Amino acid sequence: MSIRLAAPARREQILDVAVEVFARNGFHGASMNDVAEAAGVTKPVLYQHFDSKQDLYMALLDEVGNRLLTAIAKATAGVASGRQQTEQGFRAYFQWVADDHAAFLLLFGSRASRDEESTQAIRRITAGAADAIAPLIAANISGDHRRTLAHGLVGLAEGVSRRLVEQGQSFDPLVLGQQVADLAWAGLRAVHD
Repeated sequence: MSIRLAAPARREQILDVAVEVFARNGFHGASMNDVAEAAGVTKPVLYQHFDSKQDLYMALLDEVGNRLLTAIAKATAGVASGRQQTEQGFRAYFQWVADDHAAFLLLFGSRASRDEESTQAIRRITAGAADAIAPLIAANISGDHRRTLAHGLVGLAEGVSRRLVEQGQSFDPLVLGQQVADLAWAGLRAVHD
């Protein structure tokens, strides 16, 4: 029997549990029964919050994406130099990956859903990360060039994370963030139109 929670708290609890279920089983392998059981609720309670498995999955993508973007924004807010912004942004990203492997796998793992709606949602999250990074690139280049480089930085972080998470390797997010930031910063210093 589950503890009675207010609707927003119950929804948050279901989302937290569902991240693990979908990350472990993939979209097609996870069922609403799995989520309800893991959350300690009945299927009718689950359906009070989400109309379908797809609805739940899309809510998860939005929630996880917002958490990632918020972590990066908080880490880079008020940081003065481009190098510090690069370092703090990568450290925040890798801290997010270290703290929540399941969220990373939900977005970028090999078992993530690849239907058009979820693919578009993941692209929006990736674009949001690039949009947050682009203004931090302190180089005298065009806006389009800046956005392209920002997407490259997002891909760099994702690629490094994918290797570590899918192989189950532990890592120190601060050290890794610094190492990747050093690589990125060396490249950014040489950027020109």
